[in-house]
Amino acid sequence: MTLDDLIPKLAEKAAATAPIGRTLCFDLGTRQLYLDGTGSTNTLAFENKPADCMITVSEADLVALATGKLNPMAAVMGGKVKIKGDMGVAMKLSSLFGS
Repeated sequence: MTLDDLIPKLAEKAAATAPIGRTLCFDLGTRQLYLDGTGSTNTLAFENKPADCMITVSEADLVALATGKLNPMAAVMGGKVKIKGDMGVAMKLSSLFGS
C-alpha cells in the first residue's frame, strides 16, 4: 500500500474524528501532508503550511504507522520519526491512526 492509496482512508477517518484544535504537518521529504484541525472538522491535504507541530517521517514509515505495522514510540525512539513543536498535537494522532 502506498501513501496515495491510504490518503482517502486517512482523510475520511480524520473528518469523522473530533477536531484536534491545532494544525500538524508531516514533512515527507518531497511533499508535505497538512492536517488542519482548527475548523469544525479535521481536513487533510498535500500542502506546505506552517503548523503547530511538524513531524518528519518517510512516506513508507507514515504508511507503516497508519497501518499499525510500526509502533509510534519505537519509531520516535529509533529516529524514524522526528517531532518539532507541540508534542501534545502529535499525541492526538492516535485518534487518527488508531483502529
